[in-house]
Amino acid sequence: MIRHCVFIRFKASVTKAEKEAMFAEIAALKSRLQGFVAAHVGRNVSPEAGMDKGHSEGFIVDFDTAASRDAYLADPEHQATGAKLVAAAEGGVNGILVYDLEIPE
Repeated sequence: MIRHCVFIRFKASVTKAEKEAMFAEIAALKSRLQGFVAAHVGRNVSPEAGMDKGHSEGFIVDFDTAASRDAYLADPEHQATGAKLVAAAEGGVNGILVYDLEIPE
């Protein structure tokens, strides 16, 4: 399994509704992309102050295989939502941290 983790430093001007809409678009891909197992969205709730480096919100998507993750990355709807996230992030791409983990079965 691949756990695709995305953490975002949003611009202060981005509203809660805008964030929720972008996260909903990511979660909606599950219904049509094979191998998209689960999506988890939320705010950082860690008690370790400052360790998030400003990446206060994000999402994690689980895929059954690396090939399923790769199909998600190439998907036009994912790319459109990704462009919205980059535009909403402080510093564009520099305001987004992506980290993928391979989870042994």
